[in-house]
Amino acid sequence: MKGLAPLFIGIFGTFAFSWVGLTVIPTWQIGHLNPQSDEDGTDIYPRPQSGMFQRGAHVYAANGCVYCHSQQVRADYIANDIERKWGNRRSAPRDYIFDRPIFLGKMRMGQDLANIGARAPAPEESPLPAGGASPGGQGAAVSPAAVAPPQAASPPPTAASPSPAASPKSAGSPAATAPAASPVPKAPTSPAPAAAPTSPSPAAAAAASPSPAGAASPPPWPIQTAGLPPMYSAAWHHVHLYAPRSINPDSNMPSYRFLYRKRRITGERSAEALQLSGSDAPPEGWEIVPTFDAKCVVAYLMGLNQSHPLKEVRSIGGAPATGAAPSPAAAPGASPPSSPAAPKK
Repeated sequence: MKGLAPLFIGIFGTFAFSWVGLTVIPTWQIGHLNPQSDEDGTDIYPRPQSGMFQRGAHVYAANGCVYCHSQQVRADYIANDIERKWGNRRSAPRDYIFDRPIFLGKMRMGQDLANIGARAPAPEESPLPAGGASPGGQGAAVSPAAVAPPQAASPPPTAASPSPAASPKSAGSPAATAPAASPVPKAPTSPAPAAAPTSPSPAAAAAASPSPAGAASPPPWPIQTAGLPPMYSAAWHHVHLYAPRSINPDSNMPSYRFLYRKRRITGERSAEALQLSGSDAPPEGWEIVPTFDAKCVVAYLMGLNQSHPLKEVRSIGGAPATGAAPSPAAAPGASPPSSPAAPKK
């Protein structure tokens, strides 16, 4: 009986200290956070989201998306989230003040979704009016150019600028001094240095050779596929939710076809109809359109955006882009293992 009192006090103290450490102190530290605004009070972040966003969050949770995706960009000194282009800064408590509940997540079967809304293409009007193959072709032409070349293009200037700058001048100056000191018969060879400036063409060929190598190696994020809407647009998200493996054959994301319905086309094809191909395409005279819940989920995904600068967090998005530029030819080849950035939802 003498040991019951210390046992009770120990159990009570354990729960009390846990409650204070996990609830009271964090609430005291960050429970008073308000949206950040500038001096004019115009640039406010974050802002309350729409009702479709809130409903989409409930559908997102009800379908277990939080079990395979996180919504937190970790700091660059403890993880490579920023290097993977999942954000230009780490997540901060202020990012979540309007989220109820907060889907931080603890496992990543797919990519992090904290900034997936920031990856949407600027012209949202392009996917639907153009029809099927045309926007896909445009998206295929735009997206890789917007993704791979910025990295693959930076090495060629560095490779091309030293070689032409060094070779023609260094080859030209000795050749110019040598004919000056040589007898007259050497004069015919002096035009040879004049022809030597044709060496930049091999240099250009050498400079061009890295680009095929860079283009051949796949980048660590998904590539736009011909026939699909522009990547990360609303139409693209609908196709991804309906048929994930039509975008990424290696995706292990389940298909959420129950969020869509097949209906017979009466009159003109709906502007909301999904752009599907192959075995995923509906029969002739039918179309696949999103339900309201599907629209809410896509609205939720399109609203996830933590790219706004915060005073308490240092944005370092530019550093990885420039710092990784010299070696992305190898990085994309090495990154596919970290290709949760591949669209596994």
